Amino acid sequence: MGRGRSGVAAIALGLPLVIALPLAVTTRYGTNLLILAAALSISTLGLTVLLGYAGQISLAQATFFGVGAYAVALGTSRWGMDWWFALPLGLGAATAAGVVLGMTTLKLGGHYLAMVTICFQIIFSQIATNWVAVTGGPDGISGIRRPRFFTPLDTAQQYAWFALGALFLVGVGVWFLRDSALGRSMRAVRENELAAEALGVDSLRVKVTAFALSAAIAALGGALYASGFRYISPDTFSLDQSIEVLAMALAGGAQAVPGSIIGGFLLTFLPEWLRDLKRIYLVVYGAVIILVILFMPEGLWGWARLLGRRLARPRPLRPARRPLPVGGRGEAGETILALENLGKHFGGLKAVDGVDFAVRRGEVHALIGPNGSGKTTCINLISGLYRPTFGRIRFLGREVAGMRPNRVARRGMARTFQNIRLFRDLSVWENVLVGAQRALGGEAAVRERAAAALEFVGLEAQAAERARNLPYGTQKLVEIARALAGTPELLLLDEPGAGLNQSEKQELVDLLKRLRAHGLTMLLVEHDMSLVTQLSEAITVLNFGKKISEGKPDDVLADPVVVEAYLGNRDAALGLAREHA
Repeated sequence: MGRGRSGVAAIALGLPLVIALPLAVTTRYGTNLLILAAALSISTLGLTVLLGYAGQISLAQATFFGVGAYAVALGTSRWGMDWWFALPLGLGAATAAGVVLGMTTLKLGGHYLAMVTICFQIIFSQIATNWVAVTGGPDGISGIRRPRFFTPLDTAQQYAWFALGALFLVGVGVWFLRDSALGRSMRAVRENELAAEALGVDSLRVKVTAFALSAAIAALGGALYASGFRYISPDTFSLDQSIEVLAMALAGGAQAVPGSIIGGFLLTFLPEWLRDLKRIYLVVYGAVIILVILFMPEGLWGWARLLGRRLARPRPLRPARRPLPVGGRGEAGETILALENLGKHFGGLKAVDGVDFAVRRGEVHALIGPNGSGKTTCINLISGLYRPTFGRIRFLGREVAGMRPNRVARRGMARTFQNIRLFRDLSVWENVLVGAQRALGGEAAVRERAAAALEFVGLEAQAAERARNLPYGTQKLVEIARALAGTPELLLLDEPGAGLNQSEKQELVDLLKRLRAHGLTMLLVEHDMSLVTQLSEAITVLNFGKKISEGKPDDVLADPVVVEAYLGNRDAALGLAREHA
């Protein structure tokens, strides 16, 4: 089932549940638990965005939950504000705090990121406890008013409907965020930040946006909690609650909306179901969470989805003979890439040292040399992964040396990697969609370019397959399709033939010849000289970071300096030259 149709199914199922749950719960205590579960599930949906989509861990979710709660509490009980005016204050303050946290942790990941968010949470808890004049300190704030929604929400049942309705709307929004351009970018950053940057994704902006959205969603949950119970205190917004919300996300499945909601409700109601166990209920509660995390690493929903994926039959892309999305708007033969005295030093190691060469539109230009000669370093400099120590890189007439990879990519450059960098947990189709986002146009244009690129490399039948499940040779083709989908002016290929068997190499050669026939300019780094001679129209040779030869393949392969430094055998070199001729 496609995401669109499954989204409609989720809405069709969710609406009746919103209506039925408050009717099914007959006690005031049970209704209060529903309100609590809805508020905490909304906060957990914030982690779906941050952790599930963007891959950024946070143990400060209770901070943003608390910001929303205190904004509504102060606004309605002390400042005489209507709830609907106090709510935007909380959302705005939480969003700003999320941006601050995101900006301060841009270069961090893993346990370092977790530690910073813990410190952020502790600071908030200390402020909430000790700033008595504003927060009320340990005594908290009472008398918090509820919103009007066409009618006063005075009863617990009415408010439960309101809270569940808010949960439903947030869930729908987060659901559809997943497959939007922003959602795909978040998931690409989660899977492989370097590859995402090389495809034009601004990973820094994406991560800050994820923190901001997550914070705003958590603040909404906090606002609903505060007005639902009409009283708040600092104890509610402690590190313990952040850990609890994280446990909800992990237990249910952080990468999916249903998982976060299941986790939120399960861990809210589970302690009540285990109350009869008295002294050991906390042990059972903890054991349940541990077992789920150990044996269902993608959570309860992820486990159920995995079963469904095994039973379902993937739907291949429908062939439609779409035109290949390549650049090539200029005149054939014009220089589109020029390196001038380019250098990159790593301490005392001169990986690239004063290299000059130019790539002309429509040609396949090979960059060859022994291992350690600086070829991949050159590619990394051109694509923005490295900053040059000195020299210039001009692409389409503009200086790009020192630009971030996403900016270089958006100017019309695409690349593949020596070691494949696919988004392994995304489908083939989703991988190529991320590449297609680099070019201009709306969602329909993105999908059209992605479909055309997949058809061109012959992977329509594998479109729904996860990238990690594909054979190595097929993964290489997916990476090329992903690069093509963004309509590049220049395609950088870093050892595309590495690791392929002979038949796969021939398939690759045929594919690259078809690309050349479409007028796509390519810069090819490759060790397999048979592949180089079949494809290239110009060759530049590097050795120890310096250019030692350049020109047409016949001339370069016959150059004694190249033979001595790289080919090693004059007869073999002449054989390659004759083969090329």
